[in-house]
Amino acid sequence: MPDSQKVDKEKRSPLVTIFLTVFIDMLGLSVIFPVLPSIFFAADSSFLGSDVGEEMKGVYYGLMIAAFPAMQFFGAPILGALSDRYGRKPILIISMTGALFGYLLFAVALSIKSLGLLFLARMIPGFMGGNISIVQSAIADVSEGKDRTKNFGLVGAAFGLGFIFGPAIGGLLADSSKVAWFSHSTPFFFTAMLTAINLISILFFFPETLKVKTNTPITFTRGINNFVKSFKIKNLRNIFMVVLLLSIGFSFFTQFFSVLLIEKFEYQESDIGFLYGWIGIWLVFTQAVVVRKLSDKIAPEKILSFSLIALSLVIFLLLIPEQSWWFYVINPMIALSQGITSPNLTTIVSKQAKPEQQGEILGINQSMNSMGQIIPPLIAGVLTAISVSLPILVGATCILLSWIVFKFNQPSPKSIPESEQA
Repeated sequence: MPDSQKVDKEKRSPLVTIFLTVFIDMLGLSVIFPVLPSIFFAADSSFLGSDVGEEMKGVYYGLMIAAFPAMQFFGAPILGALSDRYGRKPILIISMTGALFGYLLFAVALSIKSLGLLFLARMIPGFMGGNISIVQSAIADVSEGKDRTKNFGLVGAAFGLGFIFGPAIGGLLADSSKVAWFSHSTPFFFTAMLTAINLISILFFFPETLKVKTNTPITFTRGINNFVKSFKIKNLRNIFMVVLLLSIGFSFFTQFFSVLLIEKFEYQESDIGFLYGWIGIWLVFTQAVVVRKLSDKIAPEKILSFSLIALSLVIFLLLIPEQSWWFYVINPMIALSQGITSPNLTTIVSKQAKPEQQGEILGINQSMNSMGQIIPPLIAGVLTAISVSLPILVGATCILLSWIVFKFNQPSPKSIPESEQA
């Protein structure tokens, strides 16, 4: 290869491919939001059969939701550590291939109405969905100073775009009244096609970003070890507790708000999709505009002091309306608060690690996020049996607790050097 081509390859930015990867990941994750609640809770659904009671529907739904983050809990740190050892690109290719297979299997499981196969299909992309730790590591590889928060904000913008199109696509493509051959399987065949396109883009356009490789030990129990280790790392244990509580609280909202809409306001798949898409529009605006503006002026630590408490309060507001149009007013405030919080929190975690530790530390961070997504669906079945509003109340309370932990253990920006060993 000529020297000029080598230079071009080295200088090629991975950010465009990273943006596409996160967008399609979120699309695949959020396309399920209007589909899965309808499968389990809609009055005309025949997936589970008429002999399954409401309580068991709640249990199955909770376990199905938990399957993805449970496998991500194990997959994220393994993939992150593998990317530290072998490079970001080859592990990203493997993870996307697994996700592609999982989406196809999910579509087939819905077509043949197999609950067991549906669980397996949910678990495979869950494990391979741990590639978010690889993506974050690649961003850390190529980012310095204030650019770090801006580039993590780029991930948030891709997340938001996926949140716009995923639920809308899921609600539309699952609605047979719009097109006769549409079904609950159609959104997942579509997501699989997009994942295949993303895989091709990684193969041809994603440059390797890792400069220093490390021989990090890899075991299947690494997720559990990371969860325990997170509380032993002196300069990170408090912020990891914030990550965990925030993830628990926000997962109650994302996973069970649609159940509230179906049970209390009689929303259909397309109604849920459009509302979640509205949330996504505001997430994109926040990540693409607000975060980039704030990162030049305000330290992440100061931003979190306000954004966490704001997020808790606006989720509490969801419990008040008796008319669903209010959600189009309240949810942009949720998107704004979460959109500001997420990249700044990741920035604080990332700044604790040396360059060769980014995969490991961000893998631990993703393990905490995954654990936070596992807990709500395991207990929300009981909560929804009491009241469909209760998961939202518990979620807002957990985020309030995350703000309290952060506020009373708030790190000083000057005390977090870029290269400090965790």
